[in-house]
Amino acid sequence: MNKSVLWAAGLGVLCALAALTMLAAPDGLGHVAQFVLSPETGLAMTTLAANAERRYVMGDNADYPMIADDIIFQGAAVGENGSGYSRPLQAGDPFQGFAEAKVDNTGGSAGDLDVHVKTKGRVQLAVAGATDVTANDRPLVYASDDNTFTLTASTNSPIGTVLRWISSGVAVVEFDAQLASEIRLRVAGDV
Repeated sequence: MNKSVLWAAGLGVLCALAALTMLAAPDGLGHVAQFVLSPETGLAMTTLAANAERRYVMGDNADYPMIADDIIFQGAAVGENGSGYSRPLQAGDPFQGFAEAKVDNTGGSAGDLDVHVKTKGRVQLAVAGATDVTANDRPLVYASDDNTFTLTASTNSPIGTVLRWISSGVAVVEFDAQLASEIRLRVAGDV
């Protein structure tokens, strides 16, 4: 029999025994976990000894808890209200993305429903001030509410940049919630 196969089998048995020891311990962590997680060792986590199933979020989408008693319509720019809840974007809100479907939380409490948003992509929008000349400079695009977009910063929320000019006041906007957050922090002097 191949030595590599025997070595892997032995290692697998040791890992299984370690896992059983941890599960059988009265405190639920087990002696091995206590040693590895102890302050004396300086380690915060153990390496995997077996496969770990992970739940991945695919693509550029996210789900956020919604504010109480409101409606977010499909296609609305979504912002965070400062308390951790999503709402139709208001000037100054951190931009979270665009709602992919209508969510009606009328009469509901904060967090009762989640809004599913597209956090990154390209979208055609009416953008005040967008001209064929401005498109070449890839200017920042801001939102003053869930459906009003402009090249004017003021107290508005950054959402992305002009990618391509379509016609007077209409452009393809490359939006990115992560980039918008970084821009907002830099403007505020927090980065």
